[in-house]
Amino acid sequence: MVIARNPDPDSALPFLLRLPLGDGLLFRTKGTWPRTGALYCHPVPMADWPERPEIVERVPLRACSRRGAAIDVVADRSRESRSQVVFTRARGRDVVFWQSPRTRKQARPDVRVPTARAAGIDELEIVVDAHERYAYRFAGQQVRTVRRALSCGDYAVAVEGEVVAAVERKSLPDLVGSLTGGRLRYALGELAALPRAAVVVEDRYSRVFALDRIRPALVADGLAELQVRWPTVPIVFCETRKLAEEWTYRWLAAAVTWARTESAALARIAAVDAEQTGGDGAEGIDPQPEPSTADIRSWARAQGLVVPDRGRLGAEIRAQWDAAHQRRPPGRPADQSLWTPPD
Repeated sequence: MVIARNPDPDSALPFLLRLPLGDGLLFRTKGTWPRTGALYCHPVPMADWPERPEIVERVPLRACSRRGAAIDVVADRSRESRSQVVFTRARGRDVVFWQSPRTRKQARPDVRVPTARAAGIDELEIVVDAHERYAYRFAGQQVRTVRRALSCGDYAVAVEGEVVAAVERKSLPDLVGSLTGGRLRYALGELAALPRAAVVVEDRYSRVFALDRIRPALVADGLAELQVRWPTVPIVFCETRKLAEEWTYRWLAAAVTWARTESAALARIAAVDAEQTGGDGAEGIDPQPEPSTADIRSWARAQGLVVPDRGRLGAEIRAQWDAAHQRRPPGRPADQSLWTPPD
């Protein structure tokens, strides 16, 4: 199989795909392999093959044979080896698609994603991890992307320079591999340290029970156990890559709105509470909201303290948090001078 650049500058399909079937088949196509979606192929006569082609890739094949309305193409390599060129009909005309097992499994729901701004934000800045391959482009949405290394997650949003939410993207094969290999457990532990985080899967949950190389119950139980252990990091199945991208955009926009308004709202609630009770000294009520374990863990790491990735935090860590934020533990008198943090 040979892939060359299309010499026609006016064509929207920049590559030529040449298959060694019979006297040869030639297609114009959009990509060099169907990695994230099926590629449309336009058949052209072999005479369109240039005399001096600009070769992009030569792929040795183990098999290239016609089977019904499809051509099975098996590359001689360990990854991205199986694909099909399928002849079908769409909207009343003959069309050809080049697809792989991953793209074939994706559903194609008859829906249109909205183009309205998420959370009313004119332009959302999304940080894309520098190591993310085939990243979402958020085309058609009011988004500006910047690339830089993220400590966890593939997409994130920041407020005043601080990351307030992140999304980890997974295909179903990647989800299963990271789950069975143990990497997903550590990834969720890191995501849980952020104020908001989620995992989005580019497939349907029902596909878990169609797995044939691993017991589906093992995967389902593993996902359930992770959700119980880290309930603040939801794992969301979005059926297709396109819908997963849309969900990521709107979820991150909502997280930015939350981060900008939540602190102010909590301050107003605390002020009203203090006013209604006559101040925190009158009733012995602490107006500050109770911090979450993730908040304390994130603060402790910023101070250079060693804390576990999961589980309960030691009393000394909580005491240092209380002292730094001028809080008193439950049951202690309002007068801060009457108690001291434990050693």
